[in-house]
Amino acid sequence: MRRRGHVVSVVIVATVLIAGCNSHGGQPADPAGDDMQMLRESMVSQQIEARGIKDPLVLESMRTVPRHLFVPENGRDGAYQDSPLPIGDSQTISQPYIVALMTELLEVRPGSRVLEIGTGSGYQAAVLAARGVEVYSIEIRTRLCEKARETLTELDFTSVEVRCGDGYGGWPDEAPFDGIIVTAAPELVPGPLLEQLAPGANMVIPVGDFYQELKVITRKDGGFEERAVIPVRFVPMTGEVERHGGP
Repeated sequence: MRRRGHVVSVVIVATVLIAGCNSHGGQPADPAGDDMQMLRESMVSQQIEARGIKDPLVLESMRTVPRHLFVPENGRDGAYQDSPLPIGDSQTISQPYIVALMTELLEVRPGSRVLEIGTGSGYQAAVLAARGVEVYSIEIRTRLCEKARETLTELDFTSVEVRCGDGYGGWPDEAPFDGIIVTAAPELVPGPLLEQLAPGANMVIPVGDFYQELKVITRKDGGFEERAVIPVRFVPMTGEVERHGGP
Protein backbone atom coordinates (compact mmCIF):
# COMPACT_ATOMS: atom_id res chain seq x y z
CA MET A 1 0.00 0.00 0.00
CA ARG A 2 1.29 3.49 -0.65
CA ARG A 3 1.58 6.14 2.00
CA ARG A 4 -0.62 9.20 1.94
CA GLY A 5 1.41 11.81 3.75
CA HIS A 6 1.56 12.62 7.42
CA VAL A 7 -2.01 12.22 8.31
CA VAL A 8 -2.45 9.22 10.42
CA SER A 9 -5.89 3.30 13.93
CA VAL A 10 -7.00 -4.43 18.84
CA VAL A 11 -9.54 -8.46 18.39
CA ILE A 12 -13.13 -7.07 18.92
CA VAL A 13 -15.23 -9.03 21.32
CA ALA A 14 -17.78 -6.52 22.46
CA THR A 15 -21.39 -6.28 23.41
CA VAL A 16 -23.05 -3.00 24.34
CA LEU A 17 -24.27 -2.86 27.85
CA ILE A 18 -27.47 -1.04 27.75
CA ALA A 19 -22.58 -6.06 -1.11
CA GLY A 20 -21.63 -4.19 -3.64
CA CYS A 21 -18.59 -2.55 -5.25
CA ASN A 22 -16.15 -0.11 -3.69
CA SER A 23 -12.95 1.29 -5.03
CA HIS A 24 -10.74 -0.09 -2.24
CA GLY A 25 -12.40 -3.34 -1.32
CA GLY A 26 -13.42 -4.75 -4.67
CA GLN A 27 -16.71 -6.61 -5.01
CA PRO A 28 -17.11 -9.23 -2.29
CA ALA A 29 -18.36 -12.58 -3.51
CA ASP A 30 -21.61 -13.38 -1.69
CA PRO A 31 -22.79 -16.90 -2.47
CA ALA A 32 -25.90 -16.47 -0.32
CA GLY A 33 -27.14 -13.78 -2.68
CA ASP A 34 -30.32 -11.83 -2.09
CA ASP A 35 -31.25 -13.51 1.19
CA MET A 36 -28.07 -12.38 2.92
CA GLN A 37 -28.40 -8.92 1.39
CA MET A 38 -31.86 -8.63 2.90
CA LEU A 39 -30.50 -9.69 6.29
CA ARG A 40 -27.80 -7.02 6.04
CA GLU A 41 -30.39 -4.38 5.18
CA SER A 42 -32.43 -5.41 8.21
CA MET A 43 -29.32 -5.41 10.42
CA VAL A 44 -28.47 -1.87 9.39
CA SER A 45 -31.96 -0.45 9.77
CA GLN A 46 -32.94 -2.20 13.02
CA GLN A 47 -29.64 -2.52 14.89
CA ILE A 48 -27.47 0.33 13.64
CA GLU A 49 -29.48 3.26 12.28
CA ALA A 50 -32.04 2.78 15.06
CA ARG A 51 -29.26 3.32 17.64
CA GLY A 52 -28.13 6.58 16.08
CA ILE A 53 -25.36 5.76 13.61
CA LYS A 54 -25.67 8.37 10.85
CA ASP A 55 -22.48 8.37 8.75
CA PRO A 56 -23.69 7.29 5.28
CA LEU A 57 -20.34 5.69 4.39
CA VAL A 58 -20.41 3.59 7.56
CA LEU A 59 -23.99 2.50 6.87
CA GLU A 60 -23.14 1.59 3.27
CA SER A 61 -20.10 -0.42 4.39
CA MET A 62 -22.23 -2.36 6.86
CA ARG A 63 -24.76 -3.08 4.09
CA THR A 64 -22.00 -4.17 1.70
CA VAL A 65 -19.59 -6.38 3.63
CA PRO A 66 -20.75 -10.04 3.83
CA ARG A 67 -20.45 -10.54 7.61
CA HIS A 68 -21.45 -14.21 7.33
CA LEU A 69 -18.25 -14.97 5.41
CA PHE A 70 -16.16 -13.84 8.40
CA VAL A 71 -17.62 -16.41 10.81
CA PRO A 72 -17.28 -20.21 10.86
CA GLU A 73 -19.75 -22.03 8.62
CA ASN A 74 -21.63 -23.47 11.59
CA GLY A 75 -22.40 -19.97 12.84
CA ARG A 76 -23.42 -18.27 9.61
CA ASP A 77 -27.15 -18.60 10.19
CA GLY A 78 -26.77 -16.14 13.06
CA ALA A 79 -24.24 -13.82 11.43
CA TYR A 80 -26.63 -10.85 11.26
CA GLN A 81 -28.09 -11.17 14.75
CA ASP A 82 -27.64 -8.42 17.32
CA SER A 83 -24.84 -10.20 19.16
CA PRO A 84 -21.19 -11.25 18.97
CA LEU A 85 -20.34 -14.69 17.60
CA PRO A 86 -17.45 -17.08 18.37
CA ILE A 87 -14.68 -17.32 15.76
CA GLY A 88 -12.33 -19.70 17.61
CA ASP A 89 -9.38 -19.26 19.98
CA SER A 90 -11.81 -17.94 22.63
CA GLN A 91 -12.41 -14.87 20.46
CA THR A 92 -15.53 -13.43 18.85
CA ILE A 93 -16.66 -11.22 16.02
CA SER A 94 -18.27 -8.21 17.63
CA GLN A 95 -21.89 -7.21 17.65
CA PRO A 96 -22.68 -5.31 14.41
CA TYR A 97 -23.58 -2.10 16.25
CA ILE A 98 -20.20 -2.02 18.01
CA VAL A 99 -18.36 -2.39 14.69
CA ALA A 100 -20.40 0.45 13.18
CA LEU A 101 -20.02 2.67 16.25
CA MET A 102 -16.24 2.29 16.43
CA THR A 103 -15.95 2.94 12.70
CA GLU A 104 -18.02 6.12 12.98
CA LEU A 105 -16.08 7.34 16.04
CA LEU A 106 -12.81 7.17 14.10
CA GLU A 107 -14.06 10.03 11.88
CA VAL A 108 -11.85 8.96 8.97
CA ARG A 109 -12.43 9.60 5.27
CA PRO A 110 -11.78 7.66 2.08
CA GLY A 111 -8.03 7.55 1.60
CA SER A 112 -7.26 7.73 5.33
CA ARG A 113 -4.75 5.33 6.83
CA VAL A 114 -5.84 3.37 9.91
CA LEU A 115 -3.98 1.07 12.29
CA GLU A 116 -6.05 -1.77 13.72
CA ILE A 117 -4.82 -3.72 16.73
CA GLY A 118 -6.61 -7.06 16.79
CA THR A 119 -7.62 -8.29 13.35
CA GLY A 120 -9.77 -11.12 14.68
CA SER A 121 -11.93 -12.41 11.84
CA GLY A 122 -11.00 -9.48 9.59
CA TYR A 123 -14.56 -8.10 9.58
CA GLN A 124 -13.76 -4.73 11.16
CA ALA A 125 -10.89 -4.25 8.70
CA ALA A 126 -13.21 -5.12 5.81
CA VAL A 127 -15.80 -2.56 6.96
CA LEU A 128 -13.08 0.10 7.07
CA ALA A 129 -11.76 -0.95 3.64
CA ALA A 130 -15.24 -0.82 2.15
CA ARG A 131 -15.39 2.75 3.46
CA GLY A 132 -12.33 3.57 1.34
CA VAL A 133 -9.73 3.36 4.13
CA GLU A 134 -6.24 1.82 3.95
CA VAL A 135 -5.91 -0.57 6.90
CA TYR A 136 -2.78 -1.86 8.63
CA SER A 137 -3.97 -4.63 10.95
CA ILE A 138 -2.08 -6.69 13.55
CA GLU A 139 -3.30 -9.95 15.12
CA ILE A 140 -1.45 -11.73 17.93
CA ARG A 141 -3.09 -15.15 17.38
CA THR A 142 -1.43 -16.82 14.41
CA ARG A 143 -4.36 -19.02 13.39
CA LEU A 144 -6.80 -16.11 13.40
CA CYS A 145 -4.29 -13.89 11.64
CA GLU A 146 -3.77 -16.34 8.79
CA LYS A 147 -7.50 -17.06 8.43
CA ALA A 148 -8.37 -13.35 8.38
CA ARG A 149 -5.71 -12.67 5.75
CA GLU A 150 -7.07 -15.53 3.65
CA THR A 151 -10.67 -14.30 3.90
CA LEU A 152 -9.77 -10.70 3.09
CA THR A 153 -7.73 -11.84 0.09
CA GLU A 154 -10.52 -14.09 -1.21
CA LEU A 155 -12.97 -11.18 -0.96
CA ASP A 156 -10.52 -8.84 -2.73
CA PHE A 157 -10.04 -6.35 0.10
CA THR A 158 -6.73 -5.21 -1.34
CA SER A 159 -6.37 -2.13 0.87
CA VAL A 160 -5.91 -4.23 4.03
CA GLU A 161 -2.45 -5.39 5.09
CA VAL A 162 -2.42 -7.99 7.89
CA ARG A 163 0.60 -8.69 10.08
CA CYS A 164 0.82 -11.56 12.59
CA GLY A 165 2.33 -10.45 15.88
CA ASP A 166 1.96 -8.42 19.06
CA GLY A 167 0.21 -5.11 18.48
CA TYR A 168 1.41 -3.32 21.61
CA GLY A 169 4.17 -1.51 19.73
CA GLY A 170 1.93 -0.62 16.78
CA TRP A 171 3.36 -0.32 13.27
CA PRO A 172 6.01 2.43 13.53
CA ASP A 173 7.29 2.01 9.96
CA GLU A 174 3.90 3.18 8.64
CA ALA A 175 3.11 5.80 11.31
CA PRO A 176 1.62 8.32 11.81
CA PHE A 177 -1.96 7.14 11.27
CA ASP A 178 -5.19 9.03 10.60
CA GLY A 179 -6.89 6.75 13.12
CA ILE A 180 -6.17 3.83 15.44
CA ILE A 181 -8.78 1.25 16.39
CA VAL A 182 -8.15 -1.21 19.21
CA THR A 183 -10.40 -4.22 19.55
CA ALA A 184 -9.21 -5.74 22.84
CA ALA A 185 -9.11 -4.01 26.20
CA PRO A 186 -5.89 -2.98 27.95
CA GLU A 187 -6.03 -1.62 31.49
CA LEU A 188 -3.89 1.31 30.35
CA VAL A 189 -3.63 2.79 26.86
CA PRO A 190 -0.33 1.64 25.28
CA GLY A 191 2.09 4.54 24.96
CA PRO A 192 3.52 3.43 21.58
CA LEU A 193 0.04 3.64 20.04
CA LEU A 194 -0.47 7.18 21.29
CA GLU A 195 2.84 8.15 19.73
CA GLN A 196 1.70 6.82 16.33
CA LEU A 197 -1.50 8.88 16.25
CA ALA A 198 -1.37 11.86 13.88
CA PRO A 199 -2.28 15.33 15.13
CA GLY A 200 -6.05 15.72 15.15
CA ALA A 201 -6.62 11.97 14.71
CA ASN A 202 -8.73 9.70 16.93
CA MET A 203 -7.96 6.45 18.68
CA VAL A 204 -11.02 4.32 19.52
CA ILE A 205 -10.22 1.85 22.29
CA PRO A 206 -11.90 -0.10 25.10
CA VAL A 207 -10.08 0.46 28.39
CA GLY A 208 -10.42 -1.35 31.70
CA ASP A 209 -10.40 -4.72 33.42
CA PHE A 210 -13.78 -6.01 34.59
CA TYR A 211 -15.43 -2.63 34.08
CA GLN A 212 -14.57 -1.26 30.65
CA GLU A 213 -15.39 1.91 28.78
CA LEU A 214 -15.12 2.58 25.07
CA LYS A 215 -13.01 5.72 24.77
CA VAL A 216 -12.08 8.16 22.05
CA ILE A 217 -8.63 9.72 22.44
CA THR A 218 -7.80 12.64 20.17
CA ARG A 219 -4.31 13.99 19.65
CA LYS A 220 -4.27 17.74 20.23
CA ASP A 221 -1.49 20.32 20.25
CA GLY A 222 0.59 19.51 23.30
CA GLY A 223 -1.33 16.46 24.46
CA PHE A 224 -4.37 14.22 24.22
CA GLU A 225 -8.07 14.73 24.84
CA GLU A 226 -10.07 11.74 26.11
CA ARG A 227 -13.79 11.06 26.36
CA ALA A 228 -15.78 8.01 27.40
CA VAL A 229 -18.56 6.84 25.08
CA ILE A 230 -20.32 3.74 26.49
CA PRO A 231 -19.66 0.79 28.80
CA VAL A 232 -18.53 -2.29 26.84
CA ARG A 233 -17.18 -5.79 27.32
CA PHE A 234 -14.15 -6.79 25.24
CA VAL A 235 -11.64 -9.60 25.60
CA PRO A 236 -8.49 -8.41 27.39
CA MET A 237 -5.52 -7.31 25.36
CA THR A 238 -2.72 -9.86 25.74
CA GLY A 239 1.00 -10.08 25.08
CA GLU A 240 3.47 -7.28 25.79
CA VAL A 241 0.76 -5.11 27.37
CA GLU A 242 0.51 -7.60 30.27
CA ARG A 243 4.11 -6.88 31.23
CA HIS A 244 3.34 -3.21 31.68
CA GLY A 245 0.82 -3.77 34.48
CA GLY A 246 -2.40 -2.02 35.32
CA PRO A 247 -3.34 1.13 37.21
